[in-house]
Amino acid sequence: MKKRLLSAVMASAMVLSLAACGGAKTETTAAETSAESKEETTAADTSAAEETKTAGGTLIVGFDQDFPPMGFVGDDGEYTGFDLDLAKEVAKRLGLEYKAQPIAWDSKDMELESGNIDCIWNGFTITGREDDYTWTEPYMANKQVFIVANDSDIKSQADLAGKNVEVQADSSAETALKENPDLTNTFGQLLTTADYNTAFMDLEQGAVDAVAMDVIVAGYQIKQRNADFKILDDSLSEEEYGVGFKKGNTELRDKVQATLEEMAADGTLAKISDEWFGEDVTTIGNK
Repeated sequence: MKKRLLSAVMASAMVLSLAACGGAKTETTAAETSAESKEETTAADTSAAEETKTAGGTLIVGFDQDFPPMGFVGDDGEYTGFDLDLAKEVAKRLGLEYKAQPIAWDSKDMELESGNIDCIWNGFTITGREDDYTWTEPYMANKQVFIVANDSDIKSQADLAGKNVEVQADSSAETALKENPDLTNTFGQLLTTADYNTAFMDLEQGAVDAVAMDVIVAGYQIKQRNADFKILDDSLSEEEYGVGFKKGNTELRDKVQATLEEMAADGTLAKISDEWFGEDVTTIGNK
């Protein structure tokens, strides 16, 4: 009887031991399954993030916020302008998030090299910078001119002798002036300023006699301010605007270029231009 009882107890112990082992195995399997599930989720998230990163995700446009009508702060406090409207439409068509990033104009190269911006798009002159960036094709013609007061005795560049002339630092106008020492050496002073809004105020107050700048911007500023200024007939230089990318970034450049051509073909480029200038001043498809 004792033997039978002992056998029964031992059998029960073995059953309990096997059940316990089975339960532990089930728990381990569940933990492993949970870990595998987490790994798969993490891998999927990482893959999606890498895919977004590869796709670009955003189009960060570097621009001078004091350069109307190309890019500036509107009356509502929002960034606006002809170039920014073009960039916004391009980003939309490429499925990218558009972001306007104001920059100090003389720091534009550092901003581009560091990756803080994807491109410089703000009345950006190709002429003289051909080898410094990867460019789109020109989309607008421009020239550098002098602005003076309507009642000024300055009628031509020859009359700038002994006068104080102001220009934006690191601008195309400054470059054009530096390349023309025969002219600049006749000036009383050649002054630089951080932006053209300041230059216009200096001209209005009589602090300077003339301002050298882009004709597109000059015409818009005079009209918007109802300023008593005039543009001298003889230009300083002729040039073209383009979108500048970091040297070697042909992939994004090609996408933007193709989209601009698409916008020219379907009339969007002309429509945006007409909204800002009252006419189509773009050159893509118009040459």
